[in-house]
Amino acid sequence: MASPLHLKPAKAPNAMIEAAQEKTEGTAGQGAINTRHERARDFEEARKALLARPGFSVRAQIYLGFALVFLFTLITVIGLLMSIYEVDHKVRFLETVNQYLIEIEQARRFEKNYFLYGTNLKDGLDNVSSANRILDSNKDQILSITGQNVYDQMLSNLKEYEVLINRLLALGDTWDGSEANAKEALTDEVREQGQNMISLAAKLALKERQALTKTISRARRMHIYFLLALLAIMTVNSFILARRVLDRIEQYKTFAQRIASGDYTLITPKRSYRDEFTELALAVNQMVLDVEAREALLIQSHKLRAVGTLTAGVAHELNNPINNIMITGHMFLEDYESTDDEERIDMMNDVVNEANRAKAIIANLLDFARESGSQLAPLDMAEMLKDTIALASNRLKRSKINIDFSSTDKLPRVHGDSQQLRQVFLNLILNAIDASQSGGNITVTVLPADEPHYIAVKVIDYGTGIPKHILSSIFDPFFTTKPQGKGTGLGLSMSQGIITKHGGQIRVFSQEGHGTTFTVTLPVTTFPAKITDETHVSPLY
Repeated sequence: MASPLHLKPAKAPNAMIEAAQEKTEGTAGQGAINTRHERARDFEEARKALLARPGFSVRAQIYLGFALVFLFTLITVIGLLMSIYEVDHKVRFLETVNQYLIEIEQARRFEKNYFLYGTNLKDGLDNVSSANRILDSNKDQILSITGQNVYDQMLSNLKEYEVLINRLLALGDTWDGSEANAKEALTDEVREQGQNMISLAAKLALKERQALTKTISRARRMHIYFLLALLAIMTVNSFILARRVLDRIEQYKTFAQRIASGDYTLITPKRSYRDEFTELALAVNQMVLDVEAREALLIQSHKLRAVGTLTAGVAHELNNPINNIMITGHMFLEDYESTDDEERIDMMNDVVNEANRAKAIIANLLDFARESGSQLAPLDMAEMLKDTIALASNRLKRSKINIDFSSTDKLPRVHGDSQQLRQVFLNLILNAIDASQSGGNITVTVLPADEPHYIAVKVIDYGTGIPKHILSSIFDPFFTTKPQGKGTGLGLSMSQGIITKHGGQIRVFSQEGHGTTFTVTLPVTTFPAKITDETHVSPLY
């Protein structure tokens, strides 16, 4: 007998999911390949740009600094050696002039004795000869300081003095008559010539002492200037070197923090030269590519794991209603003749109910997987939470559970999709109701988060809590601890996806026997309003 009902064959849900999965993976796989190629191209461009600059290494800067210090020290030492040589030269000249003066003064003592006592004038000629030998033996030294004219003047004076003394000796001891007058005149000439020689020598000695004093003072100043200049050069070189090294270390610290936060931007050249840090930049860029590749591999592994979990969940959830439909259908076919119309209608109602149950499971699954567009708008979280709590009012009343709501005044708004966020908080509140005992309490509060420019929504129940060993799995698709038929295990997974798309996070803290706290943090819209510490607590239900 033909069946009175004609059931149109439909494509199996698993096949639909597998086809969609293959299509998604195929598109994602091609996109991943393109991304890898683009990143490899960016890496190569960054590498070429980093290496194309002229090199000026830190080591070269250190060597250059030492070379400058050495060169400056060498110049200063040469200057000091020249000053010492000059001082030595002048000291020798002064010694020569002093010896010359001593001989001249000794000759003048004999001259004076002759004029007073008429004796030993001839001995003065020996001193004149000694003075002449001094000038002759130190001619080059004297010429280098006094010049040819002064030297010739000294020789001329000495020779003239010797001639005058010889003339005076030739006159003998006669002091009478006309010779007395000539001798008197010659005596004056001898005295005048002797005085001229002493004056010239004393003048030269005084001039050289003054020059010697200046040379010593200049050498002393050179020591001080050398120390100050050396200190300045070493300070500037150390400052430039330290700034160059420490600034780069600080930059790489920033790079490390940026990579840790998930920013994988490659390092590009900002200086006009390359150095040892260029090699480090190339290594960091290579590390970024490796980290990206490993992260993509982990994501792919996680996707495969999620697909496995998803498939198992779908099979488990759909198995019961399909079995019920098959059993009821077989009973309907086998007992069709022996059952009355009312029983047939009951059996068909069972089939329809089980089919609706399967449809609801698939609808939830599609909602979980669908990338639907969002309608974003600035949201007042306090008002939205009050509306969400109102949606759960019937469940709260039936369960005889009280809920307290509190909010901080003047909270900044959140930019998000109101329907999606309301779905998230309704899921959390319904989970809190399921976890609470009859007559229990639930607390919902919204306040500024610890992280700047974020607000936090806390949903707290005081129920049985979540066992620690399953706490890490509660956001997995189709994971649920609720009795069969009361939950699909997709609520928290969907909520996590929605909050992540809004730039926020869901965190959970639970302690068995004491309850569970779900904390949702969301970024504020733009500039936050003034936030106060005033908190108003008002029981709603």
